[in-house]
Amino acid sequence: MSALPGFALVATSSGVGGLLGQPFLRNAFLAGTAIAAACGLVGYFLVLRSQVFTGDALSHVAFAGALAALSFGVDPRLGLFVATIAVGILMGTLGPRGQADDVVVGSVFAWILGLGVLFLTIFTTSKSSADAKAGVSVLFGSLFGLSHDQALVATAIALAVAVAVVVIARPLLFASLDPAVASARRVPVVSLGLGFLALVGACAAEATQAVGALLLLGLLAAPAGTAQQLTARPYRALAVSCAVAIGDMWAGLTMSYAFPHLPPSFCVIAVAAGAYLVVLAAKRVSRRLPAQA
Repeated sequence: MSALPGFALVATSSGVGGLLGQPFLRNAFLAGTAIAAACGLVGYFLVLRSQVFTGDALSHVAFAGALAALSFGVDPRLGLFVATIAVGILMGTLGPRGQADDVVVGSVFAWILGLGVLFLTIFTTSKSSADAKAGVSVLFGSLFGLSHDQALVATAIALAVAVAVVVIARPLLFASLDPAVASARRVPVVSLGLGFLALVGACAAEATQAVGALLLLGLLAAPAGTAQQLTARPYRALAVSCAVAIGDMWAGLTMSYAFPHLPPSFCVIAVAAGAYLVVLAAKRVSRRLPAQA
């Protein structure tokens, strides 16, 4: 209870203007909003297509790719994007209809973990403390550490991913719900599957800056799961997933600012998971009430 007055004091004295008056917070909200929107849209199709395990695997790919780049003295963001997009397409190529199944994901998962251990060994034995900080930021995220230029780049990439998902949403939805009929209607099911996994890879790489590789899956899965609990209509659920993800991001960043000892990545995922649990509990209670009546 003692922490609540502190939050109230910050909210009263600073307000929205106070929050956005800080340059690092403006950068965090700018990049975080775009990243959350992309994660909400991509995450909805991940859940719909039963490919959440793919998102989990790509979170490990993101860390391994960043470590590989740091080990060879390259910008970790280059390693993030190359590794996640390439492995995402690879998993789709190995799976049926451009969609990675559990066997493919599990096999790639084991391979990536092995490479991750290798690059981690190289990284920890040969790099400086500055590189070590970069590795930690990849693991846990660093939204509050983004510069203005980095925030603009992150926003542009995330918005490009979001727009791409919206453009392919209709045929991708058809291919996700009934791939056999979609293929018979000449919908490019395989190409859509590979393209979608490439977008998942790009989204995973960009979201790693926000919540880190460890917590990436939460931002991809929790808002989408919440949306599916709220509505069964695909396009409405897609919009709700995007809105919930943005709301989770804003609430998490505000919470982290109010309580500086809580990292933003933890706060964002805690809010996302809490929102899903609240909606799930409310839905189950609403189902029981008519039966009891």
